[in-house]
Amino acid sequence: MYMPLHVGAALHPDVLPDWVQDNTGDNISDRNAKYSELTGLYWLWKNNDSDYQGIVHYRRHFGTANRLTRITHRDHFDRVAGSEETLGLLEDSDIILPHKRNYYIETIYSHYAHTFPGKQLDATRSIIAERQPEYLASFDSLMAGKRAHMFNMFIMSREKLGEYCTWLFPILEELGERIDDSGYDAFNVRYPGRISEMLLDVWLNTRGYAYSELPVISPEPVNWAKKGSGFLLAKFGGKKYAKSF
Repeated sequence: MYMPLHVGAALHPDVLPDWVQDNTGDNISDRNAKYSELTGLYWLWKNNDSDYQGIVHYRRHFGTANRLTRITHRDHFDRVAGSEETLGLLEDSDIILPHKRNYYIETIYSHYAHTFPGKQLDATRSIIAERQPEYLASFDSLMAGKRAHMFNMFIMSREKLGEYCTWLFPILEELGERIDDSGYDAFNVRYPGRISEMLLDVWLNTRGYAYSELPVISPEPVNWAKKGSGFLLAKFGGKKYAKSF
């Protein structure tokens, strides 16, 4: 079910030479510093013909819906959803997504504006208003809400993934033209990848596709104290994020 894919292979060709590389065929591998895992998504869209396609990350995977399995198996990878479970979900749903993330005391917009430059979302809204106005109501609703499907994790049919990518990548391309990132460091220049996490629900809610949700499993320890303190410092202390938690 899973195919390891080396993203950003054009920038780091010697890191994982035995894996499938995202710098073959039609690709944007050299944009990985900005697009993060989206260079892998683009490669999948343009070069893979599997009936169902999607992406997860080395730090995040879809967990099984079986709560007992998640509790009793100590190995994180034993808790990951497999092909039988995901195919079963796709019989009744168009797309598989992670459970929504809830920001509780922040809207999606205010959280981003506290942690990164809000002008990036403002520019994204302008692009959608100009180029895809039928998606604007969904964008505004998402920005005003507190919950969203994050992390760029999903599984869907090849046709729907193609539809999503055809919509997504031109928006990100235009965003790159409008944002002057010449002064950004390596962490902040990844804004197209971050913005795309919020655009998935904009597309999904406008199209009206049915979806199922699965929990997210992290094979690495998560420092919730650092995540929580970073969140609060951003909201109440005006301190932008400078690294991932």
